[in-house]
Amino acid sequence: MKKLINLSVLLLTVSALAQSPLEKGKIQLTAGFGTSNWSTPVYVGADYTISNPITVGVEASYQSYTTYGIKSTIIGLQANGNYHFNELLKIPNEWDVYAGLNLNYYNWKFKDSETNTYLVDDKPFGVGIQIGGRYFFNERFAVNLELRSGNVTTGGKIGITYLLN
Repeated sequence: MKKLINLSVLLLTVSALAQSPLEKGKIQLTAGFGTSNWSTPVYVGADYTISNPITVGVEASYQSYTTYGIKSTIIGLQANGNYHFNELLKIPNEWDVYAGLNLNYYNWKFKDSETNTYLVDDKPFGVGIQIGGRYFFNERFAVNLELRSGNVTTGGKIGITYLLN
């Protein structure tokens, strides 16, 4: 957790040297891969700007792994809200720095290869926080990095962003 906090502070400090305020009604599409306490998820998502510094979004993720003969498959759905610090910190337009909260649902199935039995996680809902940033190469394309922590999962993700409209 201490490493996550240190990396978050570093990201904010570096990004404070750099802004991309989103206009109301804009949609950002994201896709990429990540890391979690379990495996490497792939994800797709979309964020909608409801006001200049605030976005709301949805995301879907998938990951699968096998440990000790037990195959786990996790499908995640998430809703998030973020505050973008660009105006507040006077960050240049190429950058977008944000932090927020998320609510998530994970459909986590386990299959024991010896008994061929399926189990399902009985606590599929979670809440968490995230901090992230994007660097826009032009008006539409960016690379994004995000760190997350919550009661169900902790990790990060990296990917690409495409700005619609």
